[in-house]
Order: sequence, then C-alpha cells, then structure tokens
Amino acid sequence: MTAAPAPHDPERACAQIFNSAIAAAAISAAWDVGVFDELREAERLDAADFASRHGLDADATRAVLTALSAADVVRREGDRVTAGPNFTEADRTKGFFYWLTGGYGELFGQLPRLLRAENRSGDFYRRDGAAIGVACRQNNKVFFDPAFKPVIASLEFSAIADLGCGSGERLIDIAGERPGVRGVGIDVSADVLRLARNEVDKAGVAERITLVRSDVTALEERPEFAEVDLVTSFMMAHDFWPRDACVASFRRIREVFPDVRHFLLADTARTTAFSDRDMPIFSLGFETAHAVMGVYLPTLDEWDAVFEESGWHCLDRHLIGTPANSFMFHLVPRR
Repeated sequence: MTAAPAPHDPERACAQIFNSAIAAAAISAAWDVGVFDELREAERLDAADFASRHGLDADATRAVLTALSAADVVRREGDRVTAGPNFTEADRTKGFFYWLTGGYGELFGQLPRLLRAENRSGDFYRRDGAAIGVACRQNNKVFFDPAFKPVIASLEFSAIADLGCGSGERLIDIAGERPGVRGVGIDVSADVLRLARNEVDKAGVAERITLVRSDVTALEERPEFAEVDLVTSFMMAHDFWPRDACVASFRRIREVFPDVRHFLLADTARTTAFSDRDMPIFSLGFETAHAVMGVYLPTLDEWDAVFEESGWHCLDRHLIGTPANSFMFHLVPRR
C-alpha cells in the first residue's frame, strides 16, 4: 500500500524560502572567510577558535554557521562544526552564490523599485563588478575550464586578447603555461580592472599582460591588438546582443584583430526546457537579473545564424551541463 503524500504546509514552505535566502548569503560569506577551505582540509572546525584565528566576531560567525547548518551545508553541535550532506555541492557551486549575493545583491534588494517603468532609464541599476569578477573566476575554473583547457592546449598562438577579462585569471594561467605568449585583457569595469591588475602583479606577469578599459561591444583599433591571433570571451557573450548589435560587434572583432585565427566564445544561454519549479541552479537568478536590467539573453538556437552573417565559422561547439544551457563555441574566421 502506497503511503499518502504529506499535506502541503505553506507556512513551512515559506519559512524554507526565507531561510534559504539567508543560507545563500551565508555560503558567500563562509567562502570569503575560509570556512570551506578549512572544512575541506581539516574536516572540522571550532567556531570560536576559527573566529579568533581569522579576526572575526565570534557571535556573527556562529550565526553564519547556523544558517549553513539550517541548509545542511554543515553539521553543528555547539561550536563543533563538520561538513553536512550538502557541503560538497555547496563548495562546488559557491561561486554562483557569490555572484547572487555579492555581485547582484543590491540589484535584487532594489527589485521593487526596478520593476517600475518610471525608474528604468539611464543607469538605473548597480552591480558589484569586483564581486562578479571573483564569482566568475571560480565558476570558470569549475565549470568552463574542463572544456576550455583541452582546446587551448591544442592551439598554437602568440598573443591572446580576453574580452571581458574579469579578474584576469585566464590570461594569468596562460602566461604561466606559455612563457612566450603576450596577453591583453579588456573590460569596461574600472573596479574589475583594479582587481585584475592586483592579480597580474601578484603573479609576476605584468610585463606580458596589458589591461585595457574598453567596451568590448564597440572596440576601437589599438596598438596592443596587433598580432593577436587568439580571442577569448567567457560569460559575457549575451552583452553583445541584441542580434543586429551582436553581428556588428563580431564583424568589428575581425577588423580590430586582423591576425585573429581562433575565437573561443563561452557563455550561458537562456533556458527553454525547464518548468518554473524545476529551474536548475543559477538559471533562475541569471535570467531574472538580466530581465530586470533589460538585457536580452539569446537561446542556443539563436546563436547559430549569427556566426555566418558576421564572418565566422563555428568549427566546434562544446555544451556544458552546469550552468544549464552553457556552451563554448570554437569560431574561426570565414574566408
């Protein structure tokens, strides 16, 4: 005999929604102060001792750990904390939570105001570019690098330009692996470029990596772009849209990088196959945030016609499962 399903409890369901919002912020904070690293390496921590060693307030630290415990990310017995059943997945996806609560926290906090048409003109929203850069660096490493690394290893190139370079991690890695390669990082955010400059200097590759502040959707010719034969762009391809603007930008990329031989383009597309209740991690936040900002997100199918029209041929496509509908297109100039 099949047991009857438990009756729906709206009060408990809404409590879980509320508590999940706190847990999302707690995951971001825990990553930032080193909780994930310590539990991954030492398998346990003492809340008071951890707070003391890291210069944290003990009561605030306990509150964050309590929020993590409520979401089964950790197990907590007083101050003794160990990994919970959701720890490994939260550790793997922590960049998404940082993107949500750090990068886009203010935007979602202002959602009631941003819904009103009268408030949607000019620079009507704000994001934390540096936090987005940190989150994207983590997400790139976990989710996109497994597709990117084998392809980059198979290519010969002397200079790379990274459009929307964020924290500069991709250029730093390549400079470390290929001592003869020169890099150019391009980003529109001054905050992000300050973060990238610090990382480039720390890595000791400043003499080979140039950082340029520019809108990658409207590039102008520069001496730094000469001899660039590989262009990459990760997690910002939707910023090239709408479609006509994307075609124009991709044509422009061919013009300002006359020696380009390969263009690796990676991003997340708008989902079409999930019900509202079954949206996977990141997709709902990604699509909601961009709808609020008035930024169009193309689907995978909408990308196909853009390449040929803008002078590129899609040599290969790599589909990435998380985030859902993510991809890396390997483009080459169409002769």
